[in-house]
Amino acid sequence: MAQPIYKLIDDLPKRGLTPALLGSLDWVVPGEYTNITNFEEMIQSVTGSADQAHIQRVGERAIYLFNDPSQGYQRALWLYQTIDSTQALAGTMSFVSKIAENISFLSFLDRLTPKADTTQAVDLGLKLVAEIVAFCSLNGIPGDSVGDFVESLSDYRHEALMRMGALVCVDGVLPLGPDFISKALGMLDKSGASDLASSERFQRVRGLIPGESTKEQLSFIEKGLESISGWATSFVSQHGVTVEKIAGSVKGVSDRWEGSLDWVSAAIDMTTDYYEHTGIQTVARQCIRRAAAEV
Repeated sequence: MAQPIYKLIDDLPKRGLTPALLGSLDWVVPGEYTNITNFEEMIQSVTGSADQAHIQRVGERAIYLFNDPSQGYQRALWLYQTIDSTQALAGTMSFVSKIAENISFLSFLDRLTPKADTTQAVDLGLKLVAEIVAFCSLNGIPGDSVGDFVESLSDYRHEALMRMGALVCVDGVLPLGPDFISKALGMLDKSGASDLASSERFQRVRGLIPGESTKEQLSFIEKGLESISGWATSFVSQHGVTVEKIAGSVKGVSDRWEGSLDWVSAAIDMTTDYYEHTGIQTVARQCIRRAAAEV
């Protein structure tokens, strides 16, 4: 069973590489994100109330809703945690691949690891799928409702919008370039279902992807990427997202995030868990919003 929702929020870090990464990208979604790491503060943020009795009632109801496995909150949390539990693996594989490309006597590693671009394409696709299925779990709709998810993106706020903004920046534009959707789709199409099935990262999370076979699951990943192409293009244009601006923002966060852009992207994968961090905040906000409507 998951930890209580209040503890999950209270245990989130106020400082560290993940909050620093999100803070460095504040310009992408200005004024949207506050790193709330206290359950009572989250209730106040959602309800606008400072009445302690009301806060107590909402908190108790939110805890009850989260603890009910039929409501989908724990499933959504599991998705966010699972996709981030493999993030370091993706970063490590990209990192090793880059070493193999740049150091000749380690070139044998090239035969053991996927090219960094392929790894990043899979990483991007899997995170997006996790977002789609988590959205569906939180809203009580079928997990393959891609259309409903795409329509909801215009209503994304707070932690959810920050998470999608970070996804576009550090998992999309930074490693793959401004045409990251088409590039990722091309890489996935080229690698195919057989290569996807041989990926340890995919094997660890395949249970969350709709589809009975690897081919069907690859198709769902591609469908998810295709579905947000218009939104992503508009988001990048409206918010002035460029490789140079992202790099300038994130490279100042840590001296471990230095070097070429593909190295930086791999290093971020290995040292942050922004999907789980903001995912916990999203799940808590959703629980609290519903609880406040019911008390």
